[in-house]
Amino acid sequence: MSLDQNTPEAPREQSFKKGFLLAVKAIASLRLTVSLFVLSFFLVFVGTLAQVENPTWTVVTDYFRSLVVWVPNQLLARFCQTFRWISPTAQWPGGFFFPGGWTLGSLLLINLLAAHLMKFQLSWRRSGILLIHAGLILLMVSELVTGLFAVEGNMTIEQGGAANYLELRETSGFLGKINGPELAFSDPSNPDKENVTVIPNRILRQGGKISHPALPCDVEVISYMANSTLKEIDPESPEAKSNPASKGDGLQFKGVDKKEMSGTAKDQKVDIPSAYIQLKDKATGQSLGTYLVSLWLSLSTVKQTQEVTLADGKKLDLALRFKRAYKPYTVELLEFKHEVYLGTTKPRNFSSRVKLLAEQPDDSRETLISMNNPLRHAGETFYQSGFLPGDKGTILQVVRNPGWLIPYFSCFLAALGMLIHFGQHLNSFLAKRRG
Repeated sequence: MSLDQNTPEAPREQSFKKGFLLAVKAIASLRLTVSLFVLSFFLVFVGTLAQVENPTWTVVTDYFRSLVVWVPNQLLARFCQTFRWISPTAQWPGGFFFPGGWTLGSLLLINLLAAHLMKFQLSWRRSGILLIHAGLILLMVSELVTGLFAVEGNMTIEQGGAANYLELRETSGFLGKINGPELAFSDPSNPDKENVTVIPNRILRQGGKISHPALPCDVEVISYMANSTLKEIDPESPEAKSNPASKGDGLQFKGVDKKEMSGTAKDQKVDIPSAYIQLKDKATGQSLGTYLVSLWLSLSTVKQTQEVTLADGKKLDLALRFKRAYKPYTVELLEFKHEVYLGTTKPRNFSSRVKLLAEQPDDSRETLISMNNPLRHAGETFYQSGFLPGDKGTILQVVRNPGWLIPYFSCFLAALGMLIHFGQHLNSFLAKRRG
């Protein structure tokens, strides 16, 4: 038995198809495309303004790798004040929610796919347009892959030394999450294996008492400075009497709170946090001393840790340091070279001759890493990034990005598509002239 067109199912099916086509047509609208581009331009505009007050990677995470962003009105006020359109002392309180980069990118991707669904024709005449759009789609996908899975870190190696971990200073991994420092307790009693317990940055920032079975003692955060500088103090000065620290390096230095680094700062690339913490015995709650911990201290090439004595007499090393990601391989620095232009101090070339001790002996090798010659191993790329003061060692930037090839393939498809598309038009133009 066949369904007649007058049965109830047919009009209902036709109505559904008509509604679906109308929805796809609305999503594929060129007006929507233009509107999304305008919103994207505005997001880039406010994101650029935000870098005056905020670190670059904070802006990337909050504005461009987010679904929704809160835009303070004061950002726009500062822009107007730059051109003297409003009073220099004007304050615009509040703000507004705005779609983040991932929201706008997803909507543009859906808009592009809907446009193809409405007008899809697999033919040589439209092949150029199809390739161009395929390149754009891949470019959007590459940003998503990078934001979700890319990991960047630094490997610092002193001359003649070795390292098997990365320092995660900026962004890493899922959702471009910003990695701050970690408070590390190290037990150096075992020369073959060092036991380390860490407190992550997000918990340190909250302040208050931190207690956990894995910690050797309780930690109370007295004050946390997201960015800081250290000031050397005289133990006999009046300033020393108001010093919160009672033990360790805090008897010689005082932590001074500093405004967080902005994306336009030239003198400092990342925030250098410090904190005053009080250690307490787990059983009795007795104070074991108040310490100043700082990234400035852990970055020192002289003494990177402070010694802490627990109630039972056990000694541990304490440090506020960049978050570490340990690797199954080791990199030894055989020789570091820092060459400058003759008669100047302007850098001409950095290079590090290293020996890679891989997890698989066959992958181990000796190689030279220079500014335009990275090392690739196990999906990671090692770039020559910087050096320690006095040329005492090298700083390698290590990047893992599973989607690093996608932008190249995307650009190739887009270029090929443009070549085919404009070649077809040129051929048609020449054919008309010949005819």
